[in-house]
Amino acid sequence: MLIGVPLETAAGETRVAVTPETAKKLKAQGHQLFVQSGAGIAASVPDAAYAAVGAEIVDAKAAFNCDLVLKVRPPSPDELALMKRGATVV
Repeated sequence: MLIGVPLETAAGETRVAVTPETAKKLKAQGHQLFVQSGAGIAASVPDAAYAAVGAEIVDAKAAFNCDLVLKVRPPSPDELALMKRGATVV
């Protein structure tokens, strides 16, 4: 399954939906993981930490164009427009 982790865009939001440890576990289960560049910065997690466990660092369009999108907050209307039909948001 293709899983996307986009950057949280709500003002003041410092969380990210997936930690590098969780990303490692998802990869071990055979999933392909796309993490938007900068998604973990506010949580003090650099892109390199995700890349080190096998996640691909991508832009917003790629992070939202996945079968499963993991977010802390609900997607905005602009973010929903980037999602493919039939995708699931958790």
